[in-house]
Amino acid sequence: MSWRQWICMFAAGVAITAVCAVAIAQRGRGYRREFRPGEVADRGGVPAWKNDEQFKDDVFIFTRVRFQSYGGWGGRGGKWSTDYPDADLNLSYRLQQLTTIESDPNGRVIELTDDTLFDYPLIYMVEPGHIYFEEEEVLALRKYCLSGGFLWVDDFWTEYEWDNFYGEIKRVFPDREPEELPLEHPIFHCVYEFKEKPQVPSIHAWYDGLKAERGTEGQQHYRAIKDDKGRIMALICHNTDVGDGWEREGMDPGYFKEYSEKYSYPMGINIVTYAMTH
Repeated sequence: MSWRQWICMFAAGVAITAVCAVAIAQRGRGYRREFRPGEVADRGGVPAWKNDEQFKDDVFIFTRVRFQSYGGWGGRGGKWSTDYPDADLNLSYRLQQLTTIESDPNGRVIELTDDTLFDYPLIYMVEPGHIYFEEEEVLALRKYCLSGGFLWVDDFWTEYEWDNFYGEIKRVFPDREPEELPLEHPIFHCVYEFKEKPQVPSIHAWYDGLKAERGTEGQQHYRAIKDDKGRIMALICHNTDVGDGWEREGMDPGYFKEYSEKYSYPMGINIVTYAMTH
């Protein structure tokens, strides 16, 4: 089954449960664990589950992109591995728990040049403020998005980081401009209703009494790059850290209630649902 057919099947079958709030949980303590290619991530207490063997290839797989930043890959993996693997595991678990979306319990980490890139309808890129694309990555990402793929970018801050990311994404789409999504856009309402665009600080900024990082309070952006038919190919979440609310859900009850429950999980579920059904 192609993943174009998979999306059609998903769109016909998805239905969100009546659960409106996430019960507090102590799973995933926010410790970054080292990525080793080919290994299944240490779950760190996040529950596992089994999907129906008949449909094991027809589940949503949270897929993180491994990329270079200026200065190299980094000692423990680089900026691409921020919040890994707790964020990936927890979001997959909550999708499985709160929706009828069947999710793979482990997720994947891939590079843009991997032969398997086109197996994944949605790919997630975190902390791209110092990203650097090789030319073959530019070509692969352009082909992926124009062929129906959805790139989700999260957790980078300030105009400096935006300018660097903008320069790299313009190499991918030289003839297309990111455009700000209005609050009325369905991505903010397709499952959970938002009255404002969510801005999520890291838990460490929250501990310091901040509602945003590096002086960007109230400057959150949700920008989209669209194809010729108006389909979102890339969603860029700037001056917000949606993923930290997944990673840190078991770390502090106050942060969980203020950000994980109210913003990070609802926004994550909205984005996945929207991407898979449009």
